[in-house]
Amino acid sequence: MSFTGQRKGRLIVFEGIDGTGKSTHIGHLRKYLEDRGVEVVQSFEPTRGPWGRMLRDSAVTGRLSVREEVDLFLKDRREHVETLIAPALARGAWVLLDRYYLSMMAYQGARGVDPASIRAANEEFAPVPDAVVWLDIPVSAALERIGSRGERDAFETEAGLTACRSVFASVHEPWMLRVDADAGQEEVARRVREALREFLPENTVE
Repeated sequence: MSFTGQRKGRLIVFEGIDGTGKSTHIGHLRKYLEDRGVEVVQSFEPTRGPWGRMLRDSAVTGRLSVREEVDLFLKDRREHVETLIAPALARGAWVLLDRYYLSMMAYQGARGVDPASIRAANEEFAPVPDAVVWLDIPVSAALERIGSRGERDAFETEAGLTACRSVFASVHEPWMLRVDADAGQEEVARRVREALREFLPENTVE
């Protein structure tokens, strides 16, 4: 289900392995849009709702089984769609998300779940993005960035990130927009706007 008929706004998702700068570049795009009078709703997954908190807590209390993770992610995303994403799109806002179901395909897929089955389960209720900005950097560069910020989680290893990156690379859709993010912030922000050119107000890129 794409929700296309109910959608007046845009759903733009930022994806990529850890260390690619997703939150930074969501901030750049949000400012760009708001400066042009666009209503922007910014969010992230997992959320801080009850299911998302359980997922976040597991990073400290101990990793859940992959099936438990899948179940919680689906519950969290369904609530996110119903309470925030769908209403915002229906009124014409742009929703900018830091991670969505492609991250689930990558990270739970790397734990052995079929990414195609994850995608199908999500698209039964979750709107398909208008665009996914896949911020792509070499795994070695991601590990260097992650290392500078302290402790790593279970996936922040060369093998884990390589497996996740390969899932992102396997998604071939018109809305999957790869952006080389191994550059300075301003240059990457420009590349993001260029990738989204057809969606931006007045179809312009600065």
